[in-house]
Amino acid sequence: MNCLIVAAGQGTRLREKGESKPLIRVKGVPLIERVINSARRGGVDDFFVVSGYRGESLRAELDAFAAREGLSLTHIVNEDWEQPNGVSVYKAKSYLDGPFLLTMCDHLVDPSVIQDILAWQCEPGTVTLCVDFNVNNPLNDPEDVTRVKCSAGRIEHIGKVIREFNAIDTGVFLCTPAIFEALEESFADGDQSISGAMNVLARRGKARTFDIRDRLWVDIDDPAAFNKAEQLIEQGRL
Repeated sequence: MNCLIVAAGQGTRLREKGESKPLIRVKGVPLIERVINSARRGGVDDFFVVSGYRGESLRAELDAFAAREGLSLTHIVNEDWEQPNGVSVYKAKSYLDGPFLLTMCDHLVDPSVIQDILAWQCEPGTVTLCVDFNVNNPLNDPEDVTRVKCSAGRIEHIGKVIREFNAIDTGVFLCTPAIFEALEESFADGDQSISGAMNVLARRGKARTFDIRDRLWVDIDDPAAFNKAEQLIEQGRL
């Protein structure tokens, strides 16, 4: 299975930890290496990484990592890295023509979640989002999470500021190429985010959910989340 990792952004809220967010060391290991290793344990074979801000240094570090590990890794450059995350995903359109896992460079997820979503029956034309129904999980920043309103395994609405929601977006998706068509439609409507594309799919009844149940994940987006992640790793929980 292929895995697309979005690693193009600037990560200003973690600037005190390092200039390049994907290369910030979490318990001594670069964050993006932890993301890749988690996906590998979950069953991913080939990686495609979208880089942008300080991309040259990131690509050099990843090349060295891939050489050490015997890893299949393809670089995708996003020169428009200041744009929303959907632009980074769309840059991969010519590289991926079948189902693929999509994740973020700053989301650490229990590898069993990845293993289970890869075993999911992916219907043609759909995209499945791993969601956390524990909306009061103290690991999450309630002011920053992406909210999801879903029912019967389908997304009804997704976004950071929606009022009604019953789940949280974990940043892990099982995609088909339908994501690229949905991004194009969302771009035309003025929304360049991944959530915009998911709302397009939701209107068609093609946006699915996968419940991660009580398994752990953390979005390392600020110093508080960084500290939580290090604690979980030290405890052997992530």
